[in-house]
Amino acid sequence: MKSALGAVAGCGNTDRAGASPRAPEKRRPLSPDEYLEGVLRGDRLILARAITLTESARKEDRAAAEQLLQDCMPHTGNSIRVGITGVPGAGKSTLIEALGVYLATDKKQRVAVLAIDPSSHISGGSILGDKTRMAKLAASEQAFVRPSPSRGAAGGVTERTRAAMLLCEAAGYGNILVETVGVGQSETAAHEMVDFFLLVALAGAGDELQGIKRGVMELADLVAVNKADGANAGAAERTRSEMQNALHFFPMTESGWTPRAITCSAQTGAGIRDLWDCVQEYAAHTRSNGWFAATRREQQKRWMRETIDEALRESFYTHPGVRERMAALELDVGAGRSTALRAARELLEAFGRKP
Repeated sequence: MKSALGAVAGCGNTDRAGASPRAPEKRRPLSPDEYLEGVLRGDRLILARAITLTESARKEDRAAAEQLLQDCMPHTGNSIRVGITGVPGAGKSTLIEALGVYLATDKKQRVAVLAIDPSSHISGGSILGDKTRMAKLAASEQAFVRPSPSRGAAGGVTERTRAAMLLCEAAGYGNILVETVGVGQSETAAHEMVDFFLLVALAGAGDELQGIKRGVMELADLVAVNKADGANAGAAERTRSEMQNALHFFPMTESGWTPRAITCSAQTGAGIRDLWDCVQEYAAHTRSNGWFAATRREQQKRWMRETIDEALRESFYTHPGVRERMAALELDVGAGRSTALRAARELLEAFGRKP
């Protein structure tokens, strides 16, 4: 059975044991119609290629990706998007797989997992570890697992994730789980592009470790204390109670939703159904009061503004006048011969002049 992971390029093959790997055959380019038709019929291989297209930095690919997203727009907006973060060691990926398997198997629903891995600052490569950590889910015909490099963006959640979500929606995936790297600004970035935000916590991690996520608790719609099984069950319940008490101290949410804390076990499956019931309850609540739709509209506007910011940044640093003066002004600033403000103003003036 081919899984969604078969769509990841670069996997070599061999003719026989001990033989040298053959170079992968060059894939035939797809036409715009083939991309659109493949995505709309839920072809996972074409969906994977379409997401790769949106990640490309090539000018011609950007234009093709933009048109594809535009054509897919009428078929989007019909999913629940769940952002998931967690403290180190909380079993976040295992929980995501357990939740995905529950949706795909028990609920007979299609689920897409966008697992964003940290890119190497040296090579620009990506760990892509979730290909193996979610092998069971990826093998399901109802699931699509897509590990993607963060390319150095805030914590790993990038504008490309937004494009991938739209393509997955157009392909018929009604449940989209976005796993963050869980460091730096990734939680805020993820929160600003999903409908529901889940924080995976761990019992017995210690106040200092749990404290890493005190800020993000204000963003959480649900805190799930994982690994609530065996000898750890009691500690997990105590941590859940502490988390629930802490949530009461935060201001009332604009959505009108009251965040809560539960226990669960990705290993045994306990609490997974309760977790998803909570997501569904949140969706029903925010759809009824208009918050769900209003948030989606604001997210689209934010995406537009962020795209403009990125384009302006790229235009600035590739401008001939800026490139000509940048190195010298950096030396002046570093040597104390010029202030950063004056150097920046000179570069902005150079950017304003036509090449």
